[in-house]
Amino acid sequence: MHISHRQHFFDHIAQTSDFPLALEIERAQGVYMYDQSGKSYLDLISGIGVSSVGHRHPEVLKSIHDQLDKHMHLLVYGEFVQGSQVQLAKALTDTLCVTSQIPSPFGFIDNVYFTNSGAEAVEGAMKLAKRFTGRAELISCFNAYHGSTQGALSLSEAQYNRSFRPLLPEVRNVRHGVIEDLALISEKTAGIVIEVVAGEAGVRLASKEYFHALRQKCTETGALLIFDEVQTGFGRTGSFWAFEQYGIYPDILLSAKGMGGGMPIGAFMASHEVMQVLKNNPILGHITTFGGHPVSCAASLAALQVTLAENLPFEARAKGELIKSLLVHPKIKEIRGKGLMLAADLDTFEKLKQTIDICIESGVITDWFLFCDNSMRIAPPLTITEAQIREGCAVILNALDKI
Repeated sequence: MHISHRQHFFDHIAQTSDFPLALEIERAQGVYMYDQSGKSYLDLISGIGVSSVGHRHPEVLKSIHDQLDKHMHLLVYGEFVQGSQVQLAKALTDTLCVTSQIPSPFGFIDNVYFTNSGAEAVEGAMKLAKRFTGRAELISCFNAYHGSTQGALSLSEAQYNRSFRPLLPEVRNVRHGVIEDLALISEKTAGIVIEVVAGEAGVRLASKEYFHALRQKCTETGALLIFDEVQTGFGRTGSFWAFEQYGIYPDILLSAKGMGGGMPIGAFMASHEVMQVLKNNPILGHITTFGGHPVSCAASLAALQVTLAENLPFEARAKGELIKSLLVHPKIKEIRGKGLMLAADLDTFEKLKQTIDICIESGVITDWFLFCDNSMRIAPPLTITEAQIREGCAVILNALDKI
């Protein structure tokens, strides 16, 4: 008796909710995914920020194939000189020579530690901050999500981590964008891990004044400023890195998601002065077997080059404004965001869920946010065209008319 993939999915794939979408996608290309019947789905969430250059971009595929012809895994991270790793690290640090910012006390970021994911990048940055400063306290924001591993989860607030305690001690939460809360950063603080744009809180923005005060407070206290750009990096908000729009420079920078062109990869980045503490006391202060996998690095380098060559960050600004202008409806209370990282507010989760379900039936994929379940996530591939934007927005408006 033949058992379908769908049945095996429910029998053998670990489930994390009682209502997975359970779409069976046969293939994907550009901004579309296709099921077994050939039905197309316009992807307005990029696999949660991953497929920024679209699904299976030709340049990414070519880089993967070229790397497969050379080698795959050779040895644990940091021992062999591997071309794809080195080229990607250099290309990343080239994007970070941003001069018109309030600087880090440690100069430009010029060292990259590759990981397998955003959560692993967060874990590495937490260790690095504690090792460099000799301090234990870490600060993060309420309603922030930095990953589900034990350390990264410690940065989330009680409602999301309560069932997994005990977690790391000496973690404090502040309100994103509230200058008064920066008083909690002190000489006891190893670092503050903060999103430039608060993603899972529902795409919340803070002022330049806030980020300038944050940079100043970290510099004064010796706490490291750690920017989580896992969602915002690689052009999503209208500049290659979101922090460029705020006139400040971090001490540690985190990336993943859109970084890989669809392949799994992440990174935490810092200056040589900061990063070099991982070399001693103890030696091999951070270790990964598969971090910086050569195939993922090749894909990431191609994604980076495509993002710059096709001017995708600049295009994201105009495309985001187009979406805002099209999604005008009495049931949409507000649209927030920068570039192609947007949130559209509805009254309730129930109304949003109905809208999302109708959109999926109509061939458009969208979603909500972990800590803001009445807001629709709109974060399509940066390669989306004006015609495709109009197509997706028309489906959303039609769904809103039906609920």
